[in-house]
Amino acid sequence: MSLMTRIKTFSLGGDLTINRLGFGAMRLATGTFDGPVRAPERGIEVLRRAVELGVNHIDTAGFYGRGGVWANELIHTALAPYRDDLVIATKVGPLPGPNGVPTGQATPDQLRRLVEADLRSLGLERLDLVYLRVGGVTGPGGESIAERFAVLAELRAEGLIRYLGVSNVDATQLAEARAIAPVAAVQNRHTGDAGLLAECEEADIAYVPYFPLGGGGSPLNAERLGKVAARLGATTAQVAIASLLAMSPTTLAIPGTGSLAHLEENLAADDLSLSDADVSDL
Repeated sequence: MSLMTRIKTFSLGGDLTINRLGFGAMRLATGTFDGPVRAPERGIEVLRRAVELGVNHIDTAGFYGRGGVWANELIHTALAPYRDDLVIATKVGPLPGPNGVPTGQATPDQLRRLVEADLRSLGLERLDLVYLRVGGVTGPGGESIAERFAVLAELRAEGLIRYLGVSNVDATQLAEARAIAPVAAVQNRHTGDAGLLAECEEADIAYVPYFPLGGGGSPLNAERLGKVAARLGATTAQVAIASLLAMSPTTLAIPGTGSLAHLEENLAADDLSLSDADVSDL
């Protein structure tokens, strides 16, 4: 039973090395978009511990938060001044409704203001990676993204953004974006699209599954994960993370949590080795 070897880093945009196991900030302020607001002190503690444990890729968004507790502000408070090797990715596009849940989409004219707001809340002069997040909670496709992505490309040309990404897109939308400016990362639902993943791998584009531990109406296969976890003496969450990293050398995992215990459990998956039989079972 051979063990799969895995490269633990990825070169984002071809010249920015990051660890493939990062951290998602969505759950810092609230467990879910409509869940209770968490104490900001806990989020700050989790962020600092994540960086202590080797995380150098944090995925966030200006709309992550509610009730005066916002992920970007927690990141700034916890980690500024930032380490030179820390990469912060954000996403723009969704507009929160009255209850704080993102229900609308920004127009091209609104995107610049959203990017500028992220720069202010994070305390940065340039954002490392900005995704155009397309659509709502439904799957990708069905609309052109060219006009909106062109706005982000202009901001990149102005030096406000280092790398561009797209999120919740299909192959047609990715092609639209790539015709306008280089795409460094795609962030889609964790179940993914094998064809799109193959395209990303061929083009050295990072593929970043969101909801890596399930959620958003897409639960993980607990039976398969449990079988492998029992064999390895690991948790199902650790096996889920390891399986994403085993999918392709271009996949990045960004599990998020507001709990120190869950953080340490998730990051321990970086040392979990899957055999060919494990991957086959998954």
